[in-house]
Amino acid sequence: MSRAPDILPQNPAEALVLKTLRLTWPFYFVGALYVVGPVLAWVLGGLAALSLYLGLAIRPDLRPRGPIPPVVWAWIAGMAVMLVALWVGHLDWGLGLKQTIKSSIGWAKGWALLALFPFVGAVLPIRREILIRGQCHIGLWTLVLLPILIAAPYAGLPERIFTSPLKAVGGPGPEYFSVYFFTWDPASWTPRWQFYAPWSPFAALLGVVQVCFALEEKNIRWRTIGLAAGAAMILFSKSRMGLVGLVACTVGPRLLPLMLRGWAWTALAAATASLAVFGAALAQAGKDAVATFKGARADSTRVRETLQRIAGERWRNEAFWFGHGTVHPGPHLVEYMPIGSHHTWWGLLFVKGLVGMLALLVPLLWQTLIALVDATRSKRGHLPLGIVMTMVLLSFGENIEIEAYMLWPGLMILGIHASEVASDRQAQGPA
Repeated sequence: MSRAPDILPQNPAEALVLKTLRLTWPFYFVGALYVVGPVLAWVLGGLAALSLYLGLAIRPDLRPRGPIPPVVWAWIAGMAVMLVALWVGHLDWGLGLKQTIKSSIGWAKGWALLALFPFVGAVLPIRREILIRGQCHIGLWTLVLLPILIAAPYAGLPERIFTSPLKAVGGPGPEYFSVYFFTWDPASWTPRWQFYAPWSPFAALLGVVQVCFALEEKNIRWRTIGLAAGAAMILFSKSRMGLVGLVACTVGPRLLPLMLRGWAWTALAAATASLAVFGAALAQAGKDAVATFKGARADSTRVRETLQRIAGERWRNEAFWFGHGTVHPGPHLVEYMPIGSHHTWWGLLFVKGLVGMLALLVPLLWQTLIALVDATRSKRGHLPLGIVMTMVLLSFGENIEIEAYMLWPGLMILGIHASEVASDRQAQGPA
């Protein structure tokens, strides 16, 4: 097999992006990933703002693609509202200036990234191919290290190798700065692997993102590497959510073009009519499948459902509009997990109220609609739709803002896609 041709950066922004992706595992080895993501966001965000300000006066290879697309403005506005909701919540509950400053810094390292990376992708001339190939480089690192990671628990090696001194910069917890071989699942006492993520379920969703990117790789060698690495992350993390995402977020976008074909509607009509005969059996099979899915990790499901119920009740009764300002310690019933964690939407309602929840829902729905429409028309929409589907899936099991530092290649793709769609509409002109 001939050596796969390399994709070379064409400007400093592409060089920085590709180098950061290639160094993902080395950054993890020193516990620096949680620092690298926000730094990259604000550096590239500043460069994008400078590019817009200077326009034609900036060097040609850094000139903006065009004006900021409306959906990216929605992300920017939504995350700004998120900051205002944070301040109001802190004022309402008298959390003090010190806690407000600390939480605002947390916003700059979390929620702000959901606006900065789409903004960067929409403005700076960063090609999709750079991000896709960079993800496949991560996959190569993963496959090379996989035998060591798998052998670690059976060779008597420790779970955690060390926790980086970089934890001094502050973050959600020490696990974001720790380097692991594996972790023991407390329910079954079997090993689970989290690769370069802070925990296994998140690693599984990163594996789904890896597969989504790899499917777009044109070089078969790199595509195979990316697909194999993504599948390994999903399987060895032993996450139910990852298995769902592997099917839904990769197959789903590629089935959408069938909606525009007449025979597909005929088949759908026939399938709908058949529900009159088989509907009850299918419904029962679906219920059994859901019960089996939840029962696979019954303790985890119980804790998550209890956290969500407590968060919902306290949001409605105590802080409807702007939330409680921060997560609260949970009782023994939920194994002391913080109330407002393990679910983006219930967490938002508890911490930032209805205002904060809408600040995320509106741009995410808008971005999803754009990707859905484009995916039915062309292959260009497959990757962005796979990314937003993964984000939606992630939001029902994790707090998406504290994981944005690892989702940045996908967020950047959303900005690139928004710019592509906006350019098409501009080229078509008024109807």
